[in-house]
Amino acid sequence: MTGDPPPTANPGYEKNRMCEMPTATQITMTHLDMNGARCQALFSSGLQPSDAPTADMVATAISCAVQQFGIGGCAGRMAQEYGDHPDAAARRMRWVRQLIAQGSETQRQQVAA
Repeated sequence: MTGDPPPTANPGYEKNRMCEMPTATQITMTHLDMNGARCQALFSSGLQPSDAPTADMVATAISCAVQQFGIGGCAGRMAQEYGDHPDAAARRMRWVRQLIAQGSETQRQQVAA
């Protein structure tokens, strides 16, 4: 009876608040988060540089790793490898990041065409 709005099922509800669109920073962060998850999944996959992976092989390896380990499991496997073999893990992550960057660039070129 103090003039406060009635309680709702949504505790984040604010009176007269409009729906907000994500900002460019929020969208960019989401893109970076997705690339991070892709890197973790590819890192934890069995794909090797000697496989001379194609874009399809990379996509399949990422998908299989996420299905097998989950996103958290991929992150855990990557952390374990950095703890056990930091030099080898750093080399692998550089390779993984190159593959992910190449895939992102290829997608941008396809969209622009």
